[in-house]
Amino acid sequence: MDVAAKLSILADAAKYDASCASSGTEKRNSRDKGIGSTTGAGICHSYTPDGRCVSLLKILLTNYCIYDCLYCINRISSDVPRARFTPDEVVNLTLDFYKRNYIEGLFLSSGIIRNPDYTMEQVVKVARTLRETHQFRGYIHLKTIPEAAPALIAEAGRWADRISINVELPTPEDLDKLAPEKNLGRIRTTMGVIGTRIQEAKAERRESRKAEPFAPAGQSTQMIVGATPTPDRAILEQASSLYKEHRLRRVYYSAFSPIPSASSALPLVAPPLVREHRLYQADWLLRFYGFDVQELTTAAEPDLPLGMDPKLAWALRHPEKFPVDLHTAPRETMLRVPGLGVRNVDRLISVRRWHRVTLADLTRLRVPLKKTLPFVVTADHQPATIGGARWNAAVRPPRQMELFAPEPSVFSGQL
Repeated sequence: MDVAAKLSILADAAKYDASCASSGTEKRNSRDKGIGSTTGAGICHSYTPDGRCVSLLKILLTNYCIYDCLYCINRISSDVPRARFTPDEVVNLTLDFYKRNYIEGLFLSSGIIRNPDYTMEQVVKVARTLRETHQFRGYIHLKTIPEAAPALIAEAGRWADRISINVELPTPEDLDKLAPEKNLGRIRTTMGVIGTRIQEAKAERRESRKAEPFAPAGQSTQMIVGATPTPDRAILEQASSLYKEHRLRRVYYSAFSPIPSASSALPLVAPPLVREHRLYQADWLLRFYGFDVQELTTAAEPDLPLGMDPKLAWALRHPEKFPVDLHTAPRETMLRVPGLGVRNVDRLISVRRWHRVTLADLTRLRVPLKKTLPFVVTADHQPATIGGARWNAAVRPPRQMELFAPEPSVFSGQL
């Protein structure tokens, strides 16, 4: 099979892996030696709205795998066409695509060939050859394997900007059911080792700029959404735990996609894409807005509402928290106002040092007024009193415009 045919198969097989963003990387540049760069002139970063980078060569080393994960198109029992690159072929493809200005770097994953150590050796060889032989300074993201030897994972972190291990499913029970060869405990143990080494490398770099970097862009992971009945609450609890314990840079959520010759243990239809979108919104609230999982979901309603964003849903459940006076409210309270993002909250805090906040200020900051005004007090705006179990009709928040085709509205006027 020629390289073009392999590329067609292995690029298509890699599309199911969402965790391929290149944000946050250590600056590598080619002003002194080498080719490629993660920043600076000649590199055009292109991101989708949820943060995914679209300018990487994203491929698998092989789509053959000795594992039989039921949700995976590349499982050993699948009848898809198989292909396998040699490390040199991946190196040459990366350089050729970069020199044509098609990409800014490489995202490389692989099915398991023979055993985890052998597979990891092949993946690491690609990165090492690019860095040492060709002086490549572009972005490299390697997928690692939890069962691989610690020395191989350490070497992967030496050559790559970011390394990642997919937890795949949010609970041990889900993995036991759909991917019995994988173990969430082992995955998280490896994540802990990687996280510790990343922090050590940062400390070493602060002491000496000559110290070797280790995965300077951190580590990330991915969870499949909708392959099991697990609710959003459990998914977000797993994500929150990963952020707190292992300092992950990102958790990516990938809506389950039905595959050919699927197992009867899998659902027949994919979940609505808006569910993935709501999980990303909730993830952002956990990381940057001070929310807890218990605030975004409840035991009675463990799934996020599909008809509105999680922050608006929280605000509607807590009328006693509003309206918020933008002249006196602390930052953490303002961050909970629907329609106000981190940047605008910081700008409003700066504005109110000089004069009282007005509607004109909100307009200049491009705050979505229809969404925000029912929840705030300004110098020239005072919403009607919010009390009891029902919003005053005059300040009833409008239904937000949806990114995807919406589900039936969950807003009933009741809190």
